[in-house]
Order: sequence, then C-alpha cells, then structure tokens
Amino acid sequence: MIDGKADTEYIAHHDERRDKSQALAVHLAEVAALAEGYAEKIGLPKSAALIGLIHDLGKYSNEFQNYIKSAVGLLDQDVDEEAVDPKEQKGKVDHSTAGAQWVWRELGKQGTEGRVAAQFLSLCIASHHSGLIDCLAPDGTDVFDRRTNKADARTHLEEALSNADRSIRERMSQLATDPGVPKELTSAIKQVAQDQHFFNWGLLLRFLFSTLIDADRTNSAEFEQPHRRRRLGEAPAWLELIDRLENHLSQFTNERPIDGLRKDIALHCLDAAQRERGTYTLTVPTGGGKTLASLRFALHHARKHGMERVIYVIPYTSIIDQNAQVARTVLEPAGTPPGSVVLEHHSNLTPEKDTWRSKTLSENWDAPVIYTTTVQLLETLFAAGTRDVRRLHRLSKAVIVFDEVQTLPIKIFHLFCNAMNFVVERCGSTVLLCTATQPLLHMIDEKKGRLRLGPYNRRAAADHELMPDVRKLFSELERVVVLDRRKQNGWATAEVADLARQCLQELGSCLVVVNTKAMALALYAECGGVASKDLFHLSTHMCPAHRKEVLNKIRARLEPGKEQPTLCISTQLIEAGVDVDFGSAIRSHAGLDSIGQAAGRCNRNGRHAKRPVYVVNPTDEKVDMLEEIKVGQDDLARFMRDYVGNPQEFDNNPLSNAAMERYFTYFFFNRSKAMTYPVEPPRFERTDTLLDVLSHNGKALEEHARIHKSKPGLLLRQSFMGAAKAFRAIDSPAQGVIVPYGEEGRSLINELYAAFDPTKAFKLLRRAQQYSVNVFPHVLRRLQEANAVTEVQEGTGILFLNEQYYDNNTGLSEVPVNNQETLTA
Repeated sequence: MIDGKADTEYIAHHDERRDKSQALAVHLAEVAALAEGYAEKIGLPKSAALIGLIHDLGKYSNEFQNYIKSAVGLLDQDVDEEAVDPKEQKGKVDHSTAGAQWVWRELGKQGTEGRVAAQFLSLCIASHHSGLIDCLAPDGTDVFDRRTNKADARTHLEEALSNADRSIRERMSQLATDPGVPKELTSAIKQVAQDQHFFNWGLLLRFLFSTLIDADRTNSAEFEQPHRRRRLGEAPAWLELIDRLENHLSQFTNERPIDGLRKDIALHCLDAAQRERGTYTLTVPTGGGKTLASLRFALHHARKHGMERVIYVIPYTSIIDQNAQVARTVLEPAGTPPGSVVLEHHSNLTPEKDTWRSKTLSENWDAPVIYTTTVQLLETLFAAGTRDVRRLHRLSKAVIVFDEVQTLPIKIFHLFCNAMNFVVERCGSTVLLCTATQPLLHMIDEKKGRLRLGPYNRRAAADHELMPDVRKLFSELERVVVLDRRKQNGWATAEVADLARQCLQELGSCLVVVNTKAMALALYAECGGVASKDLFHLSTHMCPAHRKEVLNKIRARLEPGKEQPTLCISTQLIEAGVDVDFGSAIRSHAGLDSIGQAAGRCNRNGRHAKRPVYVVNPTDEKVDMLEEIKVGQDDLARFMRDYVGNPQEFDNNPLSNAAMERYFTYFFFNRSKAMTYPVEPPRFERTDTLLDVLSHNGKALEEHARIHKSKPGLLLRQSFMGAAKAFRAIDSPAQGVIVPYGEEGRSLINELYAAFDPTKAFKLLRRAQQYSVNVFPHVLRRLQEANAVTEVQEGTGILFLNEQYYDNNTGLSEVPVNNQETLTA
C-alpha cells in the first residue's frame, strides 16, 4: 500500500511474464534516488533527484492509466468501460510534458536563477522519450515555449497533480522549494562559462539528461529483471587489478633490444600516473607496447584519484577484440567471473529508435574497465534519441584512453575538443591520447575550441607528453624502410598481387592493406582466394570472433622459429594497434599516418634488419566518395615532395615525429572549415555547422528575431534535436547484425530467439558482441529486401543474418554464398 492506495492503482509498468505491476510512486522514487547518485559526480544531485521524481508525472492521468492497463491486459475492452484500443492509442498519450510544465512553473517563480534552472530541468523531463528537444528549431520556432504552454487538456497536469501519491507530492514540493536546486545549477553554469560557454551549457544539460535516462532505463530493467546486477556506489578494486597487472608485467624478459625499450615506456607511464588529472599524450611508435603501458597508467591513475572506471576508446572493432582480450587475460584470471571487470561494447545491436524491450537491453557501461569504439563514444556525446545518451554520465570520474586518436573524423574536431575539455575540467576525468601519429588537436582554432593539454588546474602544453624524449624514441624504434612506388598510371590489381607474391617468396610473409572492402575482396581473389592455403582475408564484414580466429592463425604462422608463408589482404582495420609481425608490407596510398600504421605491422618486434613497406596506387580502388582518404592521398603526395627535397629535415625517416607534424599541418590546417561539422539540406534544414547549432545557434536566433521582432527569453537556445539527427560519427551510421559464424554463432541466435527472460537476453546480447557485424544502411536495406535478415524477437529490433549470406573466409555478403538451409531458429 502507498498512501492508503492499492499499489496497482497507478502503475508505471507491467511485466506480463510475471503478471506483476510496478507502482508509479515506487518507480518515481527509485528513479529519483538513482539519478541523484549518478549526478553527485557532476555536482547536480538535487536537480537530478527532482527530474527523476517527476519525469513520469503525466502517468497519473486517467488517460495514460487506461492506455497502459489496456495494453497489458489489466483492462478488457469487452468488459471494462475504461478500456481503450492500445494499438490506436500508442504514441498519442503525452505523459512527459506534465512534469516539465510543473517544474517550469514552480522554479520559474524563484527569480532569474530559478528560471534558468527550470529550463534545464524542464528540457530533461520533456525529452526523456524523444531525446533532447530543440529550444529553438532551426527555422526559429520557439519549441520550448510551445511545449511548456501545451494545453492542460493534452498534458493532464492538474489531473496528475490531483491523483499523485501524497509521498510524491510532498517530495516534489520539498525539492522545488529547496534553494539548493537552482544554486547547484547556477554554480555549474558559472564553472563552464568560459570559451564556448553556450556549447558547455548544452553539454551540461546533456550530462544531467543522461542521469535521468540511465536511472529510468535501469529501474525499468531491474523491475523486469530483479536479479540484474548494478554497481552504483561500488568502488572498483583498483589495488587488486593493479597487482594482477604488475605481476603480469614482471614476467616479461629482455631477450631483444625492443623489450628494453618497451619496459622503459611502461616505466614512464607508471611514473606519469602520479600526475594531476588532466589531458595528456602518449606518443610512441607502433610496436612500442602502448596497450599494456597505457593500461598501467590508467589503473594507477584511477587508484590515485578515486576514479570509477577506465574507458578505452578504439577506432576499429578489430583492436577491441585484441586489446580487450589482453586486458581480460590479465585482469580476469581463472576463477574471476567473466565480464565482471572488462566489458566490450562495439556494436549497436539494439535499434536507434528505442522500443520498450530494447530500452531494458541497451548497454550502459556499468563495469570497471570498458573497451568501446570511437563511434560509440561520439554517439554517446552527440547522437539523437535516448539509447546512447544514457552512457554519458559514465564519462565522469573516469580515465578515458583514446587509442590511435589520429583516426578521429576531422569534421568532429571542435566538437570533440570542447567535449573533452568539459569532461576533464567539469567532470573530474583524465584523458590520454595514444598514438604513434599524434594529431595537433591543441593547435587548431582556439576560438572554436582546441584541446587544452596538461594538468586540469595548470594547463601547459609543454607538460602533457608522458614520454621524455619522443624524437629519440622514434629513432630507436625505426624498423622499416618506406619505398614510395606510386606511378603515374597506377597499379593494376594483378600487378599488386604479383608484388605481394614476390614479397611472400623473398621475405616469407607479406601484409597488404587497402582502403576499401571491395578492393580487399578483388585482391584476395586475384591472389588465389580460397584455393591458396597461405592466403588470408580480413575486413569489418567479418564478425569479431571470425577475425580473432583468423588473426590467431596468422600469428601462429608468423611465430619466430615456426614461420610459414603467410599473405594477408586486409582493409585498414588491421592498422590501428593489431599485434602482428609480417616480414614485409604493401600499403595502398592514403595519409602518411595510415602508411605509418601499416608499417607498424612490419618487422614489429625488430627481429630483422629494416624491412620494406611499399606504397602503391591501385587503379581499381575507388575512393572518390571517401573524402578523408582522398585528401590524405593528396597531402601524402605533397609531403613526399618535401621529404625528397630535404630528408635530413625529417631525420631521414618519412615516418619520424617531425614528418608526422608536417603532414598533419597540411592535412588539418588546409581543412579548418571542415572541423566545425558543416551540415546542409537535406540532412539539416539549412547550411550551417553543428558547432554553432549546439552553441550560439545564431541563424535560428536571427529567424526568431525576424519573425517575433525580439530575442527569446531563454538561456539555452540550441537546436538539440535537429543537431542530433544530423550528427553522424561516420557518414553512414551502422546497425549491428548478429551473424551465424560457427557453432557458437548459430547457437547464440537460437538462444536469443527463445530468450523470453530479459535477464538471459541481456547476457546473450553481451555475448553477441563477438558475433555481430556493423552494417551500413544501404547494405542493410538490400539484405532486408532479400529477406537475408530476421528479427530475433518481434519488437526488439535486434537482427540476425541468414546463414546463406555469411562466407567463412570473407564474412557477410550481399548475395548468397552458401547452400545451407535458412536459419530459422
């Protein structure tokens, strides 16, 4: 009983499987408590508690109660007068505006500070099903004003207040009159009122919104899954994890010169872990042991500063497979529950548009050590909807390590730099940028937002690098010679194949890296395809488990003393941190950073004298639609002219640190206008930049002033929803599809097909990360038209691939490649 009312009178959710309802008052109180705990880290606990308490206030309306009870069978249309047709009513009952209107009205009575706080809180509540709404729409419409003035007949505010449980009303009143609510928000707003203050205010709003979304989704999931584990308030056992890592490192020997260099790099990272929180760089040539060295920094730094998690952000899923396995081997020894320390998250298996079921299954990064992709991180920061944003507050009090940071899309540079400055300076985190080819993010336009390097409380660019002598390190780790073999008429595919076979015959092994999956398939076929036993293929159309198996075979064949002839044709996924050691390499021309990354897979362990890395320009490779690769090719040509003219200026090494700085000067600063994320119709209503839309939103303000002859009386005026819908971490957002690779993949699909228990389904989806392929929209559309993909269960949006469309050598195919029967589970 709650306040004398039966706990089923006003319900928030109903679990038909258990025939059990969650009382609305219970849901509101528990979401408030969760959100308050999440927001403590960013200094907004009372604000979060209030939005958690009233986010579903509109569910107290009779209209909503009749709808939900009819939908779950508690009301029968043939018997109960109040019953409605739930299918006809779906999406038509507004339950998110009432709380937004109430907080706007009540806090707005408390002067300027109250009005500012009211807008922040009202936006969070009004947006908790749609994703953050626009304040001003791109056309100048005052969306926020329209929403907060929506008619009571449609929002049912007064009815909801009348029906609300007494405990909820009393707590609402207590929080709404607490001066601490506007005070903590005002304090937070002032703390980020520096460069790009409008952008920072928008990000502060998104962080607060994240606490509400995660609290709401977590509480809903725990209602359906009472035994689901949650770590709120549980500090990671950093000392225990450190002991495991240090024990692992102590077993390394100094058999080769490179082993000593790697040990020195790891020692410098250990020393640097004692530094103050901030933004730092780790600039180490490929093969220098960054994976374990950066983990050493992260764990020790997390312990020193009481961090809640370590988040590794990696550009390609292939490296997540490898690096997460390294971390798991060290941090989850025998007897440790799998996944209790290390979580991989690299595929969006749940749909971009949330369903009730997918909301309870989406990932929220609730683990001590997270391995995720750049795409997932950027979508957490900027994407539309509510699926991704729930993870955002997990970026606070974290050590965030960006591996191969040079792969960031150039269009998001200013958005990224401003966001990372916010995360470090406002959210108590540390950022570490790891790469052999460090981009110059601290040297881009300061007015638009550059990365502030060094300790958070004493920003000094000279005090940001973890290595004491980067130039010397590059000289000591020089293991290849780059041979520029581009020619005026280009290389035919057959010529590239001949060169690869020549390298294989003369040097024992060869890695060929190309820019497109189509080129990789064509070259694989030209080199012999399935008939060639020494030939291997790698691309992102292969699921992680498949790639891992292929890489393990390759490593076994390349093992010193046991070498077997090995030729691998790969897309660029192999470049960023994949630990393989070929005797030679061929790279299709691209940016100098890509050449350097491919070179890092050749003579990686320094077992030979310098080995060749050939740069070629295949005529059959089509990159006209791949702008950054095309620009990289042009800037590579410009840099190589500089190098040929004066190699001494670059230490006689086209992959030296000085060479990379020159190349990035050309690549970045000739493209400064692209760094603000330009948008245009049809993706956005007008030509603009997302940096401005998420900041001052000047063009929308102009339109509003033209229409209304005045400025809106709002602190926040951004087009949040318009910007989020236009944002793409990559030009085509991918949907994860589970593939039937091997017995495990097929078994997993069958289990998901039958998993009506949400707890089991959640665990299966974590396993499914290893058996998923990220598919671009145009490919997914063709697969759907061919009936090649099927939903694992109706309403989940989670897809699996027909077995006929997965090749055991090259992965997902758009045409049938096998004669197996269709997998129907």
